[in-house]
Amino acid sequence: MSRRVLAALILVLVSFVVVVPAWAHHSFAAAYDTSKTFEVKGTINRVRLTNPHSWFYLDVKDEATGTVSEWAFEAGTPSGMIRNGYDKNELKTGTVVTIQGRPAKDPTQKVGMLVTLTMANGKVYKMFGPQENASR
Repeated sequence: MSRRVLAALILVLVSFVVVVPAWAHHSFAAAYDTSKTFEVKGTINRVRLTNPHSWFYLDVKDEATGTVSEWAFEAGTPSGMIRNGYDKNELKTGTVVTIQGRPAKDPTQKVGMLVTLTMANGKVYKMFGPQENASR
């Protein structure tokens, strides 16, 4: 194999390794309406700390009908949340929380981007974890 062909092959492989992950990552602005905010109160039914983003799932009761539906809120990276003091033992299944979020651009989806998650004791989490000592 000539040096020119080998160099071209290496360039293609390096380009593939760099471009595919960048292409796969999405923008929050592409999925959510960042000009609007809404609020729901519900009970955590699970928390998913997986890359690339964490997810909080809530059971939310419609006060008018009594129907319970699941809402999903996308948050920051697990490493960012843990680095900022997130404690997985604090937000367990059954914890009642109020979430302010940005709605999905598709209004039929019960999905949002987490802006703030407030516990009954007043502790506030934002996209990357608790906001105590935020001036660090």
